[in-house]
Amino acid sequence: MADAQNDGACSTKPSVLIVGALGYVGRFLALHIHNNHLASEVRLVDKQLPELAWLAPEFSKAVSKDNFMQADASQEQNLSRIFDRPSDAQFDYVFNCGGDTRYAQEDEVYKVRSYNLSLSLGREAAKRRIKCFLELSTGMVYKPDPAPRKENAKVKPYLKLAKWKLQAEEDLAKVEGLNLVVMRLAHVYGPYTAKYLSTALCMARVYQYLEKEMKWLWDKDLRQNTVHVEDVARALWTAAGWYAEKGEVKPAPIFNIVDHGGTTQGTFATIVHEIFAIPTGFQGHIISTFARMHLDSVVEDVNDETLDPWAELEMKANITQATPLNPYMEKELLKDTDLSLDGSAFEIATGFSYDHPQLTTTEVEAVIESYKKMNWWP
Repeated sequence: MADAQNDGACSTKPSVLIVGALGYVGRFLALHIHNNHLASEVRLVDKQLPELAWLAPEFSKAVSKDNFMQADASQEQNLSRIFDRPSDAQFDYVFNCGGDTRYAQEDEVYKVRSYNLSLSLGREAAKRRIKCFLELSTGMVYKPDPAPRKENAKVKPYLKLAKWKLQAEEDLAKVEGLNLVVMRLAHVYGPYTAKYLSTALCMARVYQYLEKEMKWLWDKDLRQNTVHVEDVARALWTAAGWYAEKGEVKPAPIFNIVDHGGTTQGTFATIVHEIFAIPTGFQGHIISTFARMHLDSVVEDVNDETLDPWAELEMKANITQATPLNPYMEKELLKDTDLSLDGSAFEIATGFSYDHPQLTTTEVEAVIESYKKMNWWP
């Protein structure tokens, strides 16, 4: 990071390793560090190449060839190349933003690509006495409840991805000498997102095109808490600095990262109605009960209804290149389970405050504008 290194005070700034740096959170963390000249050195590691990662133009300097290394960090033979520095010094902070974040994969996929990655990195970080190792996890590890879950609430992961994330958390906490902080995230959204929110937006665009009502399963009060990716990046950096200043903290701190909006399905429905000018609603008890018993066929019907019109929209908009957006609905995303988090512990411990306190129509419009800028949006 040339800009940071030109700063006269760079020697006092931490050196940073980000694994999974081309993932959604990883790239925004790299951008936050770059734009604010926070580090003396940054090394970005990912299995894929930047050219294949749909990076927006503003990431070109933050994710440059100078600080990028292509490597699979779950493979033990790659760890020395990933962690070694020419100066023989160790990195101060290591952020694990990697792992397989796709839904509905087989257990073995999450075990190899997420769990093994976390444990490999954590053991290496402990061996090297890294000042702070930050593990990204998910709020989906809690036993679902409409009441916001604190970090000490009962755990009962309701997605396979979350099951393996929780296993990684628990086993990392047993690694001797690891300076661990775990960050459990709500649904992350923001510019260029191709996750939870993007699916709903693509579906809304299809229903607008078809001039049909968009209806959600379950009810408007089902909580689907959110957090903006820029706040996640800031929170990660804040947590690393907080931990490094305090020194070893046991047991390893776990923090929920979630905005103040208490986002629900009703929030999404209202925003979709305002942006797309289509009727929105909820299926009601009888249909939702049927869907719970026949979720596979319900999901298949929804995808049959939306995928062809989406392709038509792209063709009409002359979008010929592949994009990360589509309305394909994963069955796991349709579970009637609350994602409801209490994030006050992190704010109290570190003094952190959110720049994007809640999901609003303006925030979602900004997401759609980011898609248009990349020529992803029909």
